[in-house]
Amino acid sequence: MFFGKSYWKTTEQGIQKEWLLTNGIGGFAGGTIIGMNARRYHGLLIASLTPPVDRFLVLSQIHEDIITDNQEYHLGTFKTHDYTAHGEYYLEGFQNEYIPEFRYRVGSIFISKRICLRHMKNQVAVVYHIKNHHKKTTIRLIPLVNFRNYHYLSYSKNMPFNAAIGSKSIEITPYNMGEKILVECSDGAAVLKKQCYFYNMDYPYEHERGLSCTEDHYIPGFFEIELQPDEEKVITVVASIGDPIDVLDGEHLIEQEILRQKVLVKGLDSDKFREQLTLSADKFIVYRKSTDSKSIIAGYPWFTDWGRDTMISLTGLTLAANRFDDARDILSTFAHYEKDGLIPNVFSDTGGEPAYNTVDAALWYFEAVYKYIKYTGDLNYVVKNLLPVLKRIINGYKKGTHFDIKMDKDGLISAGNDETQLTWMDAKAGNWVVTPRHGKAVEINALWYNALMVINYILNEAGKNTETYAKLAEKAKKSFIKLFWNENSNCLYDVINNEEKDGKIRPNQVLAVSLSFPVIEGEMAKSVVDTVYSELYTALGLRTLNQKAGEYKGIYIGNQYMRDGAYHQGTVWTWPLGQFITAYARVYKGDSNIIKKLKEFFLPFEDHLKDSCIGSISEIFDGNEPLIPRGCCAQAWSVSEILRSYVEDYLPLKDNNIEQ
Repeated sequence: MFFGKSYWKTTEQGIQKEWLLTNGIGGFAGGTIIGMNARRYHGLLIASLTPPVDRFLVLSQIHEDIITDNQEYHLGTFKTHDYTAHGEYYLEGFQNEYIPEFRYRVGSIFISKRICLRHMKNQVAVVYHIKNHHKKTTIRLIPLVNFRNYHYLSYSKNMPFNAAIGSKSIEITPYNMGEKILVECSDGAAVLKKQCYFYNMDYPYEHERGLSCTEDHYIPGFFEIELQPDEEKVITVVASIGDPIDVLDGEHLIEQEILRQKVLVKGLDSDKFREQLTLSADKFIVYRKSTDSKSIIAGYPWFTDWGRDTMISLTGLTLAANRFDDARDILSTFAHYEKDGLIPNVFSDTGGEPAYNTVDAALWYFEAVYKYIKYTGDLNYVVKNLLPVLKRIINGYKKGTHFDIKMDKDGLISAGNDETQLTWMDAKAGNWVVTPRHGKAVEINALWYNALMVINYILNEAGKNTETYAKLAEKAKKSFIKLFWNENSNCLYDVINNEEKDGKIRPNQVLAVSLSFPVIEGEMAKSVVDTVYSELYTALGLRTLNQKAGEYKGIYIGNQYMRDGAYHQGTVWTWPLGQFITAYARVYKGDSNIIKKLKEFFLPFEDHLKDSCIGSISEIFDGNEPLIPRGCCAQAWSVSEILRSYVEDYLPLKDNNIEQ
């Protein structure tokens, strides 16, 4: 993906497209295509000190100055309270092919800057390729260093840093701690000791989120490299924390990382859309130290790993991406931490007990296990290692477990109370529960029926008795149809609490049609799909509430209270769209235009992959047009569900049509 000057006619336009690199242990690097840090989460190295959490901003930026003919040209782009540096004026192109590359020109001096994170290390390499078709020239590289939790901001008065300057390196000790930040430059560089601070870097996106938006950075010194007329030189700067710098050959590091990524997409080059989504999927799969296993980061730049998000994302990110070992590793880990019929929603970052405050994560686990069997055929592993856990989850829900999760007499699941948020629509602003969904939620009971059918399937395939689960599933299905069908709206109620039935039209009902074992079929299922399509569908996801509802909020912006108030009250989410596409493909499978129609669902994402976080899919969008991306710029279940539905629903029909 190449971007030229037409994409940054203004600074505001230039920061609308972001790049992201990850290192497989929770660390990442990110910024904008014009080189400006527009979020507190932007930086060249955000390290994960306890994978995949305990994240710290280590290297914010490297500012480049070109000195020639007694003039200085500043390539850095940044904003302070009262000044904007326009280094993008010298930027002639930005390319994102496996890694980001910035291409600058100052007169007849050409500078390429590529950025690469080392896989499984908290280490970044910034590689400059300079062609000096001019007089003698000096390039000055100025690292802006920090050491703060990535959620917060820091200021010079709170930065007691010590720096030791070597001939080609700088060693920084922040806060008199044991952690050492190393910054080294390849051969030919001299280091000048000139400690100072960069003051008041301003982050425009933090204004939008109603948060504090300026901070300072530490400048421990800088590197200067001279170039003779017509000289060409490659310069590498490596920054690290926790790992020694053992390689300063930046081009070699880049080759290694590109090769690693190419292996992930081997054989997919004829399908660029699938290839790009598979590369994006890789960014979310990380190593978790506390469990010594793989996990899934929910979203960048600010989420960590969550049980619900992991289970929803597992099929697309691992199975549809042919990462079967990672899928098995994740399923095994969550099986190990099952407790009282629940699986963790959040793992402790300090080694304590996980939090189990979710009703749907354990039910999504069944869907993930079933998809694992379908993709791998590895029934024996599931029967031997996971079936006992599946039985304990079913029994926990039947008899009742924490958070008032229990099966009612009608065979359906009720959960929560006025003070709990157990479903994915869990926004809470202060004491205000924005979308109270305690009682019997529609998607929870669709997942419950699906779970009963999954365990029934596994037992049947293993030659074991299935009568208990089959009978309970049939009872739940009859009760579901009787209780949730809303004749007035030709769709399903969203939540039923005692005698109260919530008729708000929300996307949750689509799971009753889309899961591996749908609880409704035929005309009723088609009616649900049609209602969701007409009331909630947008090009980039499903609205969380139809626009006619009085509570509808069409723009997700402002302080946290305002944003939480809109989060599930009209804001568009991409991940339910994947489920909708599956449901649509199921109820319209006999339509002569089905292949064309499914293709149309994916076309908007071919465009979106070039917007917001380049190569990824945003968490949410405004409910109102023009569907401005909001929230996390790269979200696991957004990428997962579009990739999953593309692989499972569209490609088989497309490939079968080609064969015919």
